[in-house]
Amino acid sequence: MKVKVISVLEDNYMYLVIEESTRDAVAVDAAVPKRLLEIIRKEDVVLRAILTTHHHWDHARGNEELARLCPGLRVFGADQRIGALTDTVTHGQELTFGAIRVRCLFTPCHTSGHMCYFMWEDDSPDAPALFSGDTLFVGGCGQFFEGTAEQMYTNLTQILGALPKDTKVFCGHECTVRNLKFALKVEPENEVVKEKLAWAKQRDDEDLPTVPSTLQEEFLYNPFLRVMEEPVQRFTGQTDPVEVLRTLRTERDNFKKPKERPNPPAMLAFDWGLFSPFLEKK
Repeated sequence: MKVKVISVLEDNYMYLVIEESTRDAVAVDAAVPKRLLEIIRKEDVVLRAILTTHHHWDHARGNEELARLCPGLRVFGADQRIGALTDTVTHGQELTFGAIRVRCLFTPCHTSGHMCYFMWEDDSPDAPALFSGDTLFVGGCGQFFEGTAEQMYTNLTQILGALPKDTKVFCGHECTVRNLKFALKVEPENEVVKEKLAWAKQRDDEDLPTVPSTLQEEFLYNPFLRVMEEPVQRFTGQTDPVEVLRTLRTERDNFKKPKERPNPPAMLAFDWGLFSPFLEKK
């Protein structure tokens, strides 16, 4: 199982997972069709399916065009708002693509229909992979747009946090430096945070991705997975883990917000595909 990390849009990731014996491939969050098709041709593989984590345009906007260009393509997801959806999946459902096994993990909060995908190959020495969309980031977690702190706590502790510790984490956005700057504010004495932040800044300077991390690493520096740790509780002024998480998310939302954010008309233009010709040149 080979994972191609593909940077698109401002800071998104989409992924192409290749079954090396058959040269079949599965895409995760196919946002920019032209770029994905370039990689598919370069790798000489056949796209069999798209796994969509959630319906937001920057994760799902390529589905319809890819479905049109690739007859028979299956599009998996848990939210009827996902374009070109052919297969609605549920929590714990397992899919098979050649030797690649996929377990669907329902993680509602960022959106009410968010699904993560845990992938592995039986009898492979390689670590499994988690495609966590906008639920778990390197050093952070997604915003609670359509859910609650209670849901995110369950997602991070009982669902994703319970996966094997060597699991590689492939998330939906490159926001590691910002996340770790916040993590350092939360735990200024955490040496692992300092080391990871220095590494992430170096990667950013070289225009290289910070994915994947591992779940084991995340527990050492990601404050949203460290809600039981005394320094994190002290920062939030809370001891109940859900309240710690809720406070962390509020603090993170207000932490060094980007100076320029797309205004509502611009977001509508993206949703309507008016910028598609420009985005696909990237």
